[in-house]
Amino acid sequence: MFKRPSNRQYNEMREIKLESQVSPYAEGSCMAKFGNTHVFCTASVDTKLPPWLRNSGKGWITAEYGMLPRSTHSRMDREVAKGKPSGRTQEIQRLIGRSLRSIVDLKKLGENQIKVDCDVIQADGGTRTASITGAWVALYEAVNFLLKSGKVQENPIFDQISAISCGIWNNQEIIDLDYLEDSTAETDGNFVMTANSGIVEIQTTAEQNPFNKEQFLNLLQLAEYGTNSIFKIQRNALNLD
Repeated sequence: MFKRPSNRQYNEMREIKLESQVSPYAEGSCMAKFGNTHVFCTASVDTKLPPWLRNSGKGWITAEYGMLPRSTHSRMDREVAKGKPSGRTQEIQRLIGRSLRSIVDLKKLGENQIKVDCDVIQADGGTRTASITGAWVALYEAVNFLLKSGKVQENPIFDQISAISCGIWNNQEIIDLDYLEDSTAETDGNFVMTANSGIVEIQTTAEQNPFNKEQFLNLLQLAEYGTNSIFKIQRNALNLD
């Protein structure tokens, strides 16, 4: 019988918890917990836009991502001490920003910028997918702040977005990989999807042997199942249902 290191079923996600309004200072915030992966997400409103967007009538959403020094089994140096973020960090924060902008009408946002910070407190696999999922909750709260303050007249968010990891481990497609599974997987993938069945980004890599079309479609089906479950958790965190 197939058995995952985590003792979960192939289509069983870790316990996912999203807690909103966890910061007393940020306009939007969320603590995203995917099992032992914990990410603190905040969304801050800023009236200063990048120079290339000023007087354009459009807003902007950007993201920063980082891991605390002891978020993993051994301590890592802060990237600020190295003078610049690593290639991995830059790639992840660009992914978060792209994902959030894909479900926002930047014209309706007006000339406002929302900066989303995703800080990994504990890492056990899937930090980028947890970051995107929690970032949407924080973003929704920040936009709600703009609406209540009259700085934005119409909600610019037109869809939900969440993300989940799926991969092939021991020749079996599985969902929501933890670190032990991710580090030994034959194929590792991250799926960013919207509640209206849109696909924003798929990052899928064969770490060992190439995967085939049938396996990819199985991963996609798992991702659809997982993100649909997460959309409900997001809405519950915001009391939207």
